[in-house]
Amino acid sequence: MAIGLYPGSFDPATFGHLDVIKRASKIVDKLYVAVLVNSEKNALFTAEERCELLRKITADIPNVEVLSYSGLTVELARQYNATVMIRGLRAVTDFEYELSIAQTNHAIAPEIDTIFLTTNLKYAYLSSSTVKEVGFYEGDISHFVPEEIIDIVKEKINKKKLGLI
Repeated sequence: MAIGLYPGSFDPATFGHLDVIKRASKIVDKLYVAVLVNSEKNALFTAEERCELLRKITADIPNVEVLSYSGLTVELARQYNATVMIRGLRAVTDFEYELSIAQTNHAIAPEIDTIFLTTNLKYAYLSSSTVKEVGFYEGDISHFVPEEIIDIVKEKINKKKLGLI
């Protein structure tokens, strides 16, 4: 059984992330989508909230499981017997950074390969930061995030704007 791991911060998850998840879920038998808990990043959503958003938008993909983690991603992959790490590439600028991480991971865990999936061109510009920026200025984020989570994302951005979080 091929097991894959798609790690990221997903703050919040976007159509670009969902595109990679759907495509990766067809490549592996089981796909773990892993939300990184990183105290160094100033995340809008807590790790558990990000997991819940991902569960909402992947509910119809039976071989996907969402979880959160901290620490080395390759150690998480080993814990879940994943042999493939999935990474999305939006642009050439992502490649150098992602290649460096993939090579480091391979040095630590040579049994785990990294597969790069290029983002669908219609999402090449899209990032979680874009969603937050457009949402902060009350722009339409329906082009960026799935319908199931639009209201949750808007509400969280408004709370941040009002200094409630």
